[in-house]
Amino acid sequence: MDFWIGLLESIAQTALSPVTAAFAVAAIGLNIHFGFTGLMNMGQAGFMLIGGYGFVIATMSGLGFLPAIIISVLASALFAVLLGIPTLKLRGDYLAIVTIGAAEIVRMVARLANLTPITGGPSGIQSPNFREEFNALAPLSEGRTTFLGMTYTNVGVDDWWSRIVAWGLVALFLLITWLLMRSPWGRVLRGIREDEDAMRSLGKNTFSYKMQALIIGGVMGGFGGILMSLPAAINPDGMGRPTTFNLWMIMLLGGAATILGPLLGAILFFVVRLVITSVAGEFVPASILNSQQTEQLAWVLIGVMLMLLVIFRPQGILGDKKELSFNV
Repeated sequence: MDFWIGLLESIAQTALSPVTAAFAVAAIGLNIHFGFTGLMNMGQAGFMLIGGYGFVIATMSGLGFLPAIIISVLASALFAVLLGIPTLKLRGDYLAIVTIGAAEIVRMVARLANLTPITGGPSGIQSPNFREEFNALAPLSEGRTTFLGMTYTNVGVDDWWSRIVAWGLVALFLLITWLLMRSPWGRVLRGIREDEDAMRSLGKNTFSYKMQALIIGGVMGGFGGILMSLPAAINPDGMGRPTTFNLWMIMLLGGAATILGPLLGAILFFVVRLVITSVAGEFVPASILNSQQTEQLAWVLIGVMLMLLVIFRPQGILGDKKELSFNV
């Protein structure tokens, strides 16, 4: 009984984690790219790296918190423009190959030893300094607070303030996405997703609309990178190819082209992984599976579930199958 109670507490903590929120934010941006526009962006982790490093480097250079946020947004938008100008005329697999290559270029540049004074090289940047101004903005008092059985410090590293801001951003971006997709602009995006040639014949500048979608979704990915860096560290390998894979699974699990799909997918992704590792660690003897093997088993089972999901319910949990019947 104690195990199951502890598991439920861990599930609640995981569901409310800032990391879960960071992936939800980045997945919302990816959903604008693929779900609503039909762009096969396999490089959302690159936007996270650009946004996270833009924020951290600006803060470490002595700029304030808000100027660092602005620089991060501008850096993510600039990366979207530079990536989009030569690639948005590509479709399907070709766009996927280019975007994943671009994300890898960003990661390898951040790893360069010559840029260690700026990016920290392969080790990244580890410092509490870029979090100090963030903590200073907290309206919460010092101390610890218990809510729904979870106890954290009000302001610190693993704190309530980070959770409030992270999930506030998730709510804000969900609202923005909902408003955009109900607007004429959002209807044009859906038209581009379903038949770009038809939209072009109606006089719509499809390249411009796709660029706008790439910028908006990329900026959201940049905010995901900021949230990932707030615990006082950012590392180029922490947002590499596996991150992009995880974001795609989150989006497909919850349902592409839905508003709440990325939110549900992010929570389920981390909760399912926690349940698998916890149950296997508790009931499978260490002689059969040690902790490292249990972690690997969790990823294997998640991969199998993704394959089953794509085969039997490609629209995801909340999705509509008609929303995925478009050419990419």
